[in-house]
Amino acid sequence: MSQYQSIDSEVLRTFVAIADEGGFTRAGERVNRTQSAVSMQMKRLEEDILQRQLFERDGRQVRLTAEGQILLGYARRILKLHSEVFTTLRQPHMVGTVRIGTPDDYAMRFLPGILSQFAQAYPLVQVEVHCESSKQLMARQDLDLTIVTREPGTEIGQLLRQERFVWAQAQGFTPHEQNPVPLAMFNSDCFCRAWACHALDARQKPYRVAYTSPSLAAIMAVVSAGLAVTAQLQSLITADMRILGEAEGLPLLPMASIVLLRNDGSRSDMTECLAEHIADGFKR
Repeated sequence: MSQYQSIDSEVLRTFVAIADEGGFTRAGERVNRTQSAVSMQMKRLEEDILQRQLFERDGRQVRLTAEGQILLGYARRILKLHSEVFTTLRQPHMVGTVRIGTPDDYAMRFLPGILSQFAQAYPLVQVEVHCESSKQLMARQDLDLTIVTREPGTEIGQLLRQERFVWAQAQGFTPHEQNPVPLAMFNSDCFCRAWACHALDARQKPYRVAYTSPSLAAIMAVVSAGLAVTAQLQSLITADMRILGEAEGLPLLPMASIVLLRNDGSRSDMTECLAEHIADGFKR
């Protein structure tokens, strides 16, 4: 048997509330206890359980002692784990696998926040992410949710976002002045590449596709090195890059519609919950 007493989670919750609110009265309101009940909890915690002074009292204001600061860190971690246990075990119906498909650029820009929020809400759900071009993804029948790019006016499914494609190059470099202009683009079945090349052809602007990759990270590495110009969604352009346009002799690029497709044959509560998280994530 352990020689130490245990600390009830409700006592820790009250302790954290006092630290956050700066007083017993406001903490009591937060945890729905009277000020006297809060005081009794903390007296027992200090004198009977830990035998350490946790608070320095100044009238109605209280401050944590050094020992109190140490306990605060542990208390927050314990309460977080306590919450995770209940979240995990009280939602057993949300167990399984959801398969989503998305182009690589959306995976890098939007998925980290979306999947982080989804994992906190549904920790037992396994998510498979398949990164391919929009054309390849639309041909697949084995995905539960698919994020693809469409031209405005050809949207299908749920519209997530509309955004313009833009030309960009690294700050301090001028590959757009080369003749022909070197491009770093996704592989040949990418909508973005086709739109960019058609726009240059219509302008009769000489160009060459100097670098290709299915990976946005690889394309951005080439552009960051000053080797080429690229065309990407405006939200993907980082601070170390410069957006180009008519002033640099490059044509205006079209808007893109990002849509979410559902597989009617595999709809479930899990897929709908993830679809809601995806829709929220693309609004940011």
